[in-house]
Amino acid sequence: MACALALLCSLSAAASLAPMAAPLMAQQAQRVVQGKVVDGSGAALQGATVFLKDSHSLAVKSYIASDNGSYRFGQLDQSVDYQIWAEKAGKKSAVKTISSFDNRKEFDITLKIENGK
Repeated sequence: MACALALLCSLSAAASLAPMAAPLMAQQAQRVVQGKVVDGSGAALQGATVFLKDSHSLAVKSYIASDNGSYRFGQLDQSVDYQIWAEKAGKKSAVKTISSFDNRKEFDITLKIENGK
């Protein structure tokens, strides 16, 4: 009986700790992608649309660049590859890839939209 009670107490303690462990694990597997959208001369492009495509689900998120051309995507899954690019007035930057094999938590990516593209 004491053995069964000890096992039950152990299982109860483990179950009570499980909800605390899950958020910690989720926080460790997240990353941030941020940067600026600029034109060919390096000037900020306010109002450019930045697209982030999840290569696993094919879902696309978008963000409108701020007054200084900056953008930010947070809480991204570290086990997924992403593609990122910007568009404005029918012109598009090069597509850049963020690999799941890259273990950095933060990426600072400048997206350049050339005037002639």
